[in-house]
Amino acid sequence: MLVSSYISPKARKGSPSTIEGRGLVAVAPIARDELVAIKGGHIVDTATLRSLPERLANSDVQIADGFHLVALEDAEYEPVMLFINHSCEANVGFAGNIVLVAMRDIAAGEELTTDYALFDDYDSEMRCRCGTPSCRGTIGGRDWQRPELQRRYGPYFSWYLQRRLAAGPGSPR
Repeated sequence: MLVSSYISPKARKGSPSTIEGRGLVAVAPIARDELVAIKGGHIVDTATLRSLPERLANSDVQIADGFHLVALEDAEYEPVMLFINHSCEANVGFAGNIVLVAMRDIAAGEELTTDYALFDDYDSEMRCRCGTPSCRGTIGGRDWQRPELQRRYGPYFSWYLQRRLAAGPGSPR
């Protein structure tokens, strides 16, 4: 059985993106809190993720401390990928660790984006290409700790990060 992610029929993945490469685009209006996608893949630990070829490692979504969902074979890459790009003005967040929902009403034709701060916790940074007025310029693996993002996104952080936020600063992982 081939692993894959679920994409709402109101979205199309792999469309050209104005942000980077390919993206996820609404093909019909999507209401706030409506299901956009469910991330599929194999559960792997961080060491396994780091040992994967770059293309497969790029398919990951972090689901817990030290665990990720990824494609493990080239044939799984396309079915597992969500092609949801980062934006500092994201319109899609998390309801749990693998379910993605609209954070506001989204019109047909809009690119569906998420802020990587909503699910990522890692030690490096990458350049942001979202081009929005509030673009941070650099996306850091610890951006989920930024108070302004916590206020903006509230309940749309992935479950494992919400638990950390509720535990407070300095709490063990």
